[in-house]
Amino acid sequence: MKKRLLSLLFAVVMLTGLLAGCGKSEEEASADPTKAPVEEGKKEEKKEESNPAEEKKEPAQADEGKVFNIYCWNTEFQDRVKAYFPGYTDNGDGTGKIGDVAVNWVITPSEHNAYQNALDAALLAQADAAADDKVDLFLIEADYALKYVNTDYAMDVKEIGLTEDAMKDQYQYTKDIVTDSNGVIRGTTWQATPGLFAYRRSIAKDVLGTDDPVEVQKKISNWDDFNAVAEEMKAKGYTMLSGYDDAYRTFSNNVSGPWVQDGKVIVDEGLMKWVDQTKEFTDKAYNNKTSLWGDGWAKDQGPDGKTFGFFYSTWGINFTLMGYSLADSEAEAAVGNGIYGDWAVCEGPAPFYWGGTWICAATGTDNPSLVKDIMYTLTCDAETMKKITEDTQDYTNNQTAMEEIANSNFKSEFLGGQNHIALFAAAAPKIDMSKISPYDQGCNEEFQTAFKDYFDGNVTKDQALQNFYDKIIVKYPELTY
Repeated sequence: MKKRLLSLLFAVVMLTGLLAGCGKSEEEASADPTKAPVEEGKKEEKKEESNPAEEKKEPAQADEGKVFNIYCWNTEFQDRVKAYFPGYTDNGDGTGKIGDVAVNWVITPSEHNAYQNALDAALLAQADAAADDKVDLFLIEADYALKYVNTDYAMDVKEIGLTEDAMKDQYQYTKDIVTDSNGVIRGTTWQATPGLFAYRRSIAKDVLGTDDPVEVQKKISNWDDFNAVAEEMKAKGYTMLSGYDDAYRTFSNNVSGPWVQDGKVIVDEGLMKWVDQTKEFTDKAYNNKTSLWGDGWAKDQGPDGKTFGFFYSTWGINFTLMGYSLADSEAEAAVGNGIYGDWAVCEGPAPFYWGGTWICAATGTDNPSLVKDIMYTLTCDAETMKKITEDTQDYTNNQTAMEEIANSNFKSEFLGGQNHIALFAAAAPKIDMSKISPYDQGCNEEFQTAFKDYFDGNVTKDQALQNFYDKIIVKYPELTY
């Protein structure tokens, strides 16, 4: 039966093109979630739980495969394995070795859906692939996680050997994202990605008279106050935000229901509030009309930028914002290099999360012991989680470790000596994943794209909304509105 399904799906793929998905950082064309290379997830028989202490560093079995293939879209996970997985040797040519197992990194950038296309093709061929060509681990992002989670191509983590006890300290939402329709968890992550509002200290002092995060938060703790501060920023020659997309996640993460309900596309009232705010900010020059990941958006985060702040989750602050803030990207990231140290964070007007990367074990892997070792060490071991945060300022997926750092004297020099982990630790438990659906990526992207024409004055609000409906029905013809 499975081979017949694979053959049918492969024929469909050949006729219609491989499945679409996430582009750069989740913002490009999405896949039809109804056409993923899947069979419905099935509950596996519950296995006897083991002691988590015995799970770490379990050696790979001698009769397992000698080539370990990891599918991903950039080098972030590769860097984590290099730095934090015991016994990994970097060959210096993009490959590695763990014991006598060769590690092959199959990296395909996300632009134009290339990563998901490559992964889909590999998973379709998995059953008949030679042992050395089989996918062992693959990575997915939050916006399209359900496309892969509701399949048998991502293994039940219990089948790999990750018990409930081993994952007990992980944030619940990180498990919810990769839980299939039958309640089976089919992935794990080293990250938790609550969001905060990152702002320039020097601009806060100039306009608000203080750069203290507690005092700044008081001035932007709700949207009415946030909009009032935007007016103050404009009067002093600054923009409150950079562009159209900056506040989107703070609205889309707080909707009252999922995008699709009983086969019908529902535009939540909260999303229309984002439309109205962004139109006002555009018309009144409270933003610079930039788009996410564009050159103008990046420049606004740099030394010559005059934008007050950015809504960012954990990875955005310590990777993206920090990188853009440097005057010399080749020099040390330290105070004195650009506006490094001129930033701080506060909660902002609404809680939100953004992104994250999950690790899935591929059904058919011939290296299950090594899969388990990597998954456990990098996502369940508290000491490893703590070390990653201390080294990189990334916020990791272990509540005990993060609370320990939150209550310590940990400081981020990039954020002017602030312990931002304390704010993330307070925000992470508030993340609610009950409104997600398999259609999120496509709906979010098409909605933002449709309304940019409205923000620029090219169409009316009603026409922009109709354009969104027209696009989404083409993308997902099984839906109505």
